[in-house]
Amino acid sequence: MTQFHTDDYIDFLQKVTPDNMDSYMREQGKYNVGDDCPVFDGLFEFCGISAGGSMEGAARLNRQKCDIAVNWAGGLHHAKKCEASGFCYVNDIVLGILELLRFMKRVLYIDIDVHHGDGVEEAFYTTDRVMTVSFHKYGEYFPGTGELRDIGIGQGKHYSVNYPLRDGITDESYRSIFEPVIENVMKYYQPEAVVLQCGGDSLSGDRLGCFNLSMDGHANCVNYVKSFGLPTLVLGGGGYTMRNVARTWAFETGVLVGQEMERTLPYNEYYEYYAPDFELNVRSSNMENSNSREYLEKITAAVIDNLRNTGPVPSVQMQDVPRKPFGGMTDEEEAELDDLDEDENKDVRMTEHRWDKRIENGAEFEPSDDDELARANGATRQSSNKRTFTDFSKGGEEEATGNSDEAINGKSAEANTEDNHDTNDDTIEEIVATEQDKERVEETTEETADKQTIDGDGDVGMTDSAPVEEEAKIKEEEPETQNAPAPAAAAAATGDVEKSADDSASQDNEGRPPKDQEKPTGEESKSEKVEIKDKEEQPADAMEIDGDKEKEADLATSSS
Repeated sequence: MTQFHTDDYIDFLQKVTPDNMDSYMREQGKYNVGDDCPVFDGLFEFCGISAGGSMEGAARLNRQKCDIAVNWAGGLHHAKKCEASGFCYVNDIVLGILELLRFMKRVLYIDIDVHHGDGVEEAFYTTDRVMTVSFHKYGEYFPGTGELRDIGIGQGKHYSVNYPLRDGITDESYRSIFEPVIENVMKYYQPEAVVLQCGGDSLSGDRLGCFNLSMDGHANCVNYVKSFGLPTLVLGGGGYTMRNVARTWAFETGVLVGQEMERTLPYNEYYEYYAPDFELNVRSSNMENSNSREYLEKITAAVIDNLRNTGPVPSVQMQDVPRKPFGGMTDEEEAELDDLDEDENKDVRMTEHRWDKRIENGAEFEPSDDDELARANGATRQSSNKRTFTDFSKGGEEEATGNSDEAINGKSAEANTEDNHDTNDDTIEEIVATEQDKERVEETTEETADKQTIDGDGDVGMTDSAPVEEEAKIKEEEPETQNAPAPAAAAAATGDVEKSADDSASQDNEGRPPKDQEKPTGEESKSEKVEIKDKEEQPADAMEIDGDKEKEADLATSSS
């Protein structure tokens, strides 16, 4: 159904029921469902039967399984793409024609319903592959369309034929216009298939119709179209006097299959419906014919003149595209075959755009447990330079312990990693953050350079080559918090520490091999520098306090 109608409209028809129709008030107004197209139980099933019958009949004609296909439940010619109209919910005629166009270059649609076939004409108003011919009542009558000058637009110009009629047309008048028009249509258009809508509301005595056709006059149109020998899809349509519609369509079925039927009806459970004559016949009435001979001749001449302007027979390049998978495979087997073909021919079958969509930048997301799943699905992680800060702690420790590798020129022997980062892409916030990080790194580097490690022997900036005995360890003295020592006392204390350190070092050297007694002169100079620096970093406040105390002592001595 969605080959012509919208998905939303079909979904609405499938969901709405008389029980829940109150919750679909907005949709009912949108899709024109409610007044002349009410909601009833089994609405969607009815639409499926009507549309499915027409599409199946067209499919059988395409595959040459029959010459004539009949669906009396079809012919709902008022339904629009997303709108119900005139008791029609789904336009099975358009769906059937679309199916025929898969194999046929040109399709002719003929409508003998008393109402204009506006839905079908609107669907093919701009194409020359379908010619629509409608004989209908025109004027203040539903749907109010189908003027003589409505001949199509664009590529479909002159391929819409409308024959407006007045009330009370008889069998003779109808035959005098129908046969000449259809003959010229066949001559100029040369269709490959015909769709005939046999609306029963053009019969005499119809409750909503205003024509005066008998059953024989109505069936004459069917017989004339059949005489051309083209694949024909015959459909029902309107008709609001059920006993007349049933008689006529039964009789026309016999005409289509070439079976002559008796006029006397056999007895059945519906026998009383055909009273009072109980015959297979619909007679004309004494209704006045408002269609004069001059009027009909004038309209006929105008219609034929438009047909002459159609030009050469339209054609189109046909390519058979079967709906079923090749080789009789199921959808699952075909999908599996497509996946296998795509895996074996990735470079050929996959475009660059599709590959770019499947590549994940390594610096975009944090590592997660979904990596294995992504790799299983074919997504790959693109290698790139991650935006991380350099870890200087390793270099600082190596410099402090003296184990860092140095090249001949004094630079680090480790290869520097090139950063391909483009600074032009950074924002102001990123630049500020980068500057702050650099300042923190510089401060950390300075603090690391100032701090020197003391090994187990008391040496500064040296590493122990052998385990040190516990007796040789130097315990650090806790600084006094109450009174800061005077400069002289601090110097004396420093001398004592140096002396004790030298004594312990000499004791250790006596018990070690001779090669351990040699120490790098560079490291000794570093330790001396550290001691001098510690002396210089004595608190200035402590020196000032000691100076004040000396002044007070001098004043006291002088006063005494």
